Amino acid sequence: MPSMKAIKNRIKSVENTRQITKAMQLVATSKMRKAKERIEASRPFFETLSMALSEISKNNKDFSSPFTREEKEGKACHIVIAGDRGLAGGYNNNLFKSLCYKDGDIIFPIGKKVLEYFSKKNVSFFTTAYSVAADVNISDCNSIGQVLSEAFLKGEFTSLDIYYTGFVNVLSQVPSSKKILPISTSENEQEKVQSLIIYDPSPEAVYEKIVPHYISGIVYGGLCESIASELSARRTAMENATDNAGEIIDSLSLKYNRARQAAITQELTEIVAGSNQ
Repeated sequence: MPSMKAIKNRIKSVENTRQITKAMQLVATSKMRKAKERIEASRPFFETLSMALSEISKNNKDFSSPFTREEKEGKACHIVIAGDRGLAGGYNNNLFKSLCYKDGDIIFPIGKKVLEYFSKKNVSFFTTAYSVAADVNISDCNSIGQVLSEAFLKGEFTSLDIYYTGFVNVLSQVPSSKKILPISTSENEQEKVQSLIIYDPSPEAVYEKIVPHYISGIVYGGLCESIASELSARRTAMENATDNAGEIIDSLSLKYNRARQAAITQELTEIVAGSNQ
């Protein structure tokens, strides 16, 4: 059995660890509330843009746009949003397991863990300017939408999608993906009717002006969901770590008390034995 001093030092070490994990749990809980508010605030913007694109393509005869053309061949660009650090359970690993890409595809990384993961693989990065997910803001997302829409028109890639972790609730976060480009227009051409709205200079021109904002809205929404999911996963992980530390302390305290009792018993035995001599 370890000495009483060793057990006591171990208890102190675990108590210090428990204080750290408890503090991280409280910080994650506090930040998570704000992240959830950002999710709710970002959804109306994306829904409005999505509806506008749908209305333009559906209600205008002879509508066509390079953003809606399907190409059977070509490389894809994947926007991947992950965390900047660990200590969040399986948050990052679960997302990476859900990725689907092929040789020659382009990766648009957002988050340090994405760069670390793909730096070991033979892939091309579109850019590494957004390697810290926590620093990406709405202005950056607007720039991302503009750059990616221009690259798509130039033929640098033929499809664009995004991988992120969807926030369901505090206890559930699900790796998710969404196709961004080309934009699907599932409506039958024969069902299209002439829109009463006049678009200047044309429906196609307005459509192509909206698309970069549509992309930025999806990226920002995915970023908000991912951040909330990471904080929620970290809160759960730190809560479990705090509980485990408490169980270890209880176990070590029991061992310490037994060792202390054994030492006292040994001393009493020696005293009694010495008095009988």
